[in-house]
Amino acid sequence: MNGLEALLLGLLQGLTEFLPVSSSGHLVMGKALFGIETQGVTFEIALHAATVLSIITVFRKDIIRLLQACFTFQYNEDTRYILLLLLSMLPVLIVGLFFKDQVEALFGDGLVLVGAMLLVTAMLLVTAQFIPSKGLPLKYRDALIIGLAQAIAVLPGLSRSGATISTGLLLGKERTAVVKFSFLMVLIPVLGQAFLDLMKGGFAPQASGIPLWSLLIGFFAAYLSGLAACSWMIALVRKAKLWGFVIYCVIAGVFCLLYTFI
Repeated sequence: MNGLEALLLGLLQGLTEFLPVSSSGHLVMGKALFGIETQGVTFEIALHAATVLSIITVFRKDIIRLLQACFTFQYNEDTRYILLLLLSMLPVLIVGLFFKDQVEALFGDGLVLVGAMLLVTAMLLVTAQFIPSKGLPLKYRDALIIGLAQAIAVLPGLSRSGATISTGLLLGKERTAVVKFSFLMVLIPVLGQAFLDLMKGGFAPQASGIPLWSLLIGFFAAYLSGLAACSWMIALVRKAKLWGFVIYCVIAGVFCLLYTFI
């Protein structure tokens, strides 16, 4: 993988991570269209870590407040929110621990799975659009259900943000609160996976097959484009303007299927 390819894929990852159009699906599409091959999912982990860094940048005040709450040793709204986040991470933790090889294999299944899951994403967004927000607070049961949606969204083409935000809206939760929760709940799983891969030497060029400078180019491209996409998505969900993504997911999904079979 050369620097230009890493730049394009990094921009693609950052722009699509927070928009409900599936960043993993677009990475598969981008690799297929440009004829790019990589070993394992090290490059994907690096790009996801970059977009997590953009989440930390956007929500830095909230994160600092939550970290400070960890040392109060009191049960209040902030510590309750931390418990909600931890509970939401359990399903994807189980998937990562026990089904890691199967998940990595899915990224090699090509555009058929991506196309089908993009159509599923469109259906989820359509359903969520017709559900009026009741402004209900998040409960522990809600956190677990949203966490299950995140775990299912490891399928390439099924948007993680689309699945978790749609699930939260279907549960009647307030829009802005659902978006923030959806973004914050991914922090520990992605950073944990990146740390484990780093400890195993997965980011080394001889292990990943990707030059270090290409990884760095992709990382910073994903981070900068992720900053813009994260802020944009917060504004769009607040205004309930998701129909454009529904149309896009349908077009992209149909394109993937036609590209494969024609």
